[in-house]
Amino acid sequence: MNIKIELTYKTTKGTEATFISDEMRAEKGILIAEDLEKTGRSKNLSFIDRHDNKWTIKELKKFMQGIETEPHNVTVYFDGGFDLKTRKSGLGCAIYYEQNGKNFRQRINASVEELETNNEAEYAAFQLGLKEIERLGVHHLPVTFIGDSLVVINQLNGEWPVYEAELSKWIDRIEKQLERLGITPEYEIVSRKKNKETDHLASQALDGIEIRSTVEIGAEK
Repeated sequence: MNIKIELTYKTTKGTEATFISDEMRAEKGILIAEDLEKTGRSKNLSFIDRHDNKWTIKELKKFMQGIETEPHNVTVYFDGGFDLKTRKSGLGCAIYYEQNGKNFRQRINASVEELETNNEAEYAAFQLGLKEIERLGVHHLPVTFIGDSLVVINQLNGEWPVYEAELSKWIDRIEKQLERLGITPEYEIVSRKKNKETDHLASQALDGIEIRSTVEIGAEK
């Protein structure tokens, strides 16, 4: 979860000014806020998340403590590929998350035959990632979804219109699932070069190689 710190600073002579910090992880923000409060010169200190919700330090600490044992700080990378000759699609997802003070990475792929276009494959890969974080027990949290599909990201965030009926159905299914899980999606577009991990997973699925693994990052050999 990313936040900004907002506060009013008062000098020893009584001059005041309001400041808003750069965006940072909530854990880092709490440490900085606690240090600022020790100076006795900060007033009206609060945190602002990406959706302009305001949190007190007590509220944010309670929230962070509550999710510590559950998967949180979740990021889902996705990619889909469509083979025109075989009419098969390969889906790939890589999910990064924290739990109990540790960092994990989950990799999943799948091969499907009922899709008709590459854009559908991209949406199917997105939904595969969404299903997997539901299996992990992720709910009522912000989740960042990262892919290289301009169509999927820009249509889901409302930047681009949707003309194809089939893609509209995908969006409806995804939005209903996000709402049911209480997940606040945050979308990010990256280049294909920065999405190689899931591209490789999707290619492996097309080659008939099934992948499902979860590892603790830092514990790999």
